[in-house]
Amino acid sequence: MLARGVVGDGAVRAHRGRAVTMAGAGSLPPLPLPAGVRSRVVVGVNGLAMHVLEAGVATPGEGRDRPCVLLLHGFPEIAWSWRKVLLPLARAGYHVLAPDQRGYGRTRALDASGWQVDYDADLAPYRFTNLALDALALVHACGHREVACVVGHDFGSPVAAWCALVRPDVFRSVVLMSAPFAGPASLPFGEANAAAAANAPAADIHAALAALPRPRKHYQRYYGTRPANADMLHCPQGVQAFLRAYYHHKSADWPGNAPAPLAAYRAEELAKLPTYYVMDHARTMPETVAEVMPSPAEVAACTWLRDDEMRVYADEYERTGFQGGLQWYRSSAHPRFAAALRLFSGRTIDVPSMFVGGRSDWGVYQTPGAFERMQESACTDMRACHLLDGAGHWVQQEQAAKVSELLAGFVDQTRRDDGKGSARQ
Repeated sequence: MLARGVVGDGAVRAHRGRAVTMAGAGSLPPLPLPAGVRSRVVVGVNGLAMHVLEAGVATPGEGRDRPCVLLLHGFPEIAWSWRKVLLPLARAGYHVLAPDQRGYGRTRALDASGWQVDYDADLAPYRFTNLALDALALVHACGHREVACVVGHDFGSPVAAWCALVRPDVFRSVVLMSAPFAGPASLPFGEANAAAAANAPAADIHAALAALPRPRKHYQRYYGTRPANADMLHCPQGVQAFLRAYYHHKSADWPGNAPAPLAAYRAEELAKLPTYYVMDHARTMPETVAEVMPSPAEVAACTWLRDDEMRVYADEYERTGFQGGLQWYRSSAHPRFAAALRLFSGRTIDVPSMFVGGRSDWGVYQTPGAFERMQESACTDMRACHLLDGAGHWVQQEQAAKVSELLAGFVDQTRRDDGKGSARQ
């Protein structure tokens, strides 16, 4: 379902031949946005009223005269995590859209087909093909028939990858950040007579982790449990302190982040990951990151995420809880949805692609072999892989200027190669 309307700044505008009411986003306080970035809600995006941060809006046409760049956030983030990238890309000539994705922030469901935040709700709205449809419906609603580049960070990375794989006619290039995409799962090939191999039980990595001398559990497994939302929302230290420790633990500021490739997807290898990825078996995530809570002096020295900026994240998650984001983890691990994606077995991302991560980001290597498969087979036109010094997992916040430069340069070059020229004037 495509757009029925756009809600934003209080005016009435024509939108594709229809009168569209632009009204405030409700009673929520405004986000602290830099001049040139606006917040609005686009109504009717695949069952959603989708909150979007937008830059590079030009008249006439509300940005439709500029090439579009779409920015997709991860967990536990919101569209606001792109705040330092929106304006540089707009100055480079692009219409930049950064939505709160399904289940996050100020985006809401129009009806029960959108989502429910209850643990027992239907997970189908969170399957990857539907998240890609959210992206397609949003850019169509905003007047774009194609996207110069879709950029995904963390859990936004596989969504961006599926956008480029399934609809390369719309998403003309893709940048994956912090989370490599290894391609769709393969179907068994040439094994029609190998019944014994086909019926052999798969190794249970979670049982193997729990059986280690120091019992462990994978963070994605934990995020799929019923208590995870309440653990984080009602943690003893409070949401802001929890998020501060979580962001610190996965950043270049934490000295323990010295990632290296893992040999195999085995419990003994996965146990080399920091505890924010492979947790101690009996601990919650707030208990895990509390051990590395930065000191007041370290917080004051964190220029890439000041306390007032951290407060924005805390306010949003205190209001919404974490379950909307946790549903993504549960859906991605659901056997029925994973099996359906095998329809795309053998398909590759053939549009120009780039990877950007932090040199201190274990996320690049948390799935053994994925970083290599992305470059060798999943993406057939991989232009560059950048691992940036001074950045961990939150690369677009920790090294915003360099990320903005890389994104603008990549999209400009791919447009020139496509015969469309640079967006820069």
